[in-house]
Amino acid sequence: MSNVNWRGHPIPMIQILHCMVEEIQLKLDKNGRGAFVIERNEERLAEMEIGLDAGNLTVYHTEVSDTLKGQGIGLKLLAAMVEYARLHQLKVITLCPFVNNQFKKSSDRYSDIWNQDWHS
Repeated sequence: MSNVNWRGHPIPMIQILHCMVEEIQLKLDKNGRGAFVIERNEERLAEMEIGLDAGNLTVYHTEVSDTLKGQGIGLKLLAAMVEYARLHQLKVITLCPFVNNQFKKSSDRYSDIWNQDWHS
């Protein structure tokens, strides 16, 4: 893991965002690939895989373990990702079906960060 973000700015090795129940961490490697994760006792319980490149934050996949299902963890990961994208003025490419569906359901909420034209 790197302590410099994809723009070359210094960042902590792990940026921590707190949600109501669990701690969400953003772990990125030096190439801007990584995930928003929830871990407990060194076990990964939930993750939203992302990549950062050229002003975009691409979301590839979201997964929540059975032990956390039904607690709204996917939405908490989404909220952390959205907060990060806005804070860093990134546009979001939604390759993850869960995130894409959430963006479609509430397009007005995400219109400022949703990169719907990335493929053109």
